[in-house]
Amino acid sequence: SSGITQSTEAVVSTQSTGTGVTTIPFEFPLKAKSNRPLYDSYHGVFISVQYTLHAELRRGILNKPILKNLEFIVEGDKVARNTDQPSIPFTITPQSLENIREIKAVPDFKISGLLDRAVCDIEQPLQGNISVEHSAKPIKSIELQLVRVETCGCAEGYAKDATEIQNIQIAEGDVMRGLAVPIHMVFPRLFTCVTTATNNFKIEFEVNIVIVLQDDHLITENFPIKLYRPTK
Repeated sequence: SSGITQSTEAVVSTQSTGTGVTTIPFEFPLKAKSNRPLYDSYHGVFISVQYTLHAELRRGILNKPILKNLEFIVEGDKVARNTDQPSIPFTITPQSLENIREIKAVPDFKISGLLDRAVCDIEQPLQGNISVEHSAKPIKSIELQLVRVETCGCAEGYAKDATEIQNIQIAEGDVMRGLAVPIHMVFPRLFTCVTTATNNFKIEFEVNIVIVLQDDHLITENFPIKLYRPTK
């Protein structure tokens, strides 16, 4: 673990409080150490960025102090909104699949569609559509999978792992051929953040479109995406 920021502030000096609720307002600047940026709050599997407020109320000499910890959310640097983003059309066929040992074992199919962008405003949903042009075998479901790719390490080496954040079923059953099925996925707070790359770690994201055939054969297409947070 590595500390991004740390400060200690005395909110109030010694004083007596009456019965009931006593409200003590406070504020303090949130600054990173050593000119490092304040990264987005993020809860991952191998990488987490958390900001915690630790409060301590010291009482009389014969009483134990009262302690409370509370996580608060930080949204890091923002950039200008990128409105000039072309959509990403795709076509999936047996010939377009990678890592296929024997293409003859794959049933014939053609699936097309588009994603509205690859550089995504984290505060807006990812949208698009998918259409089954034809499939030799019945379809069981179509799913949209959001994946985090976490890379961490040091001079000795790096470890890179991809894990699922969420899986959304966007169609069930043998969908009508030629029907444009809408894609709509909200990026979950805390489990996603802006795409981040530092000397010690990287947090990246991908989207998988998964078509499950009736015999549980999986057809998967991968799309790397980049997340950013826009200025208001």
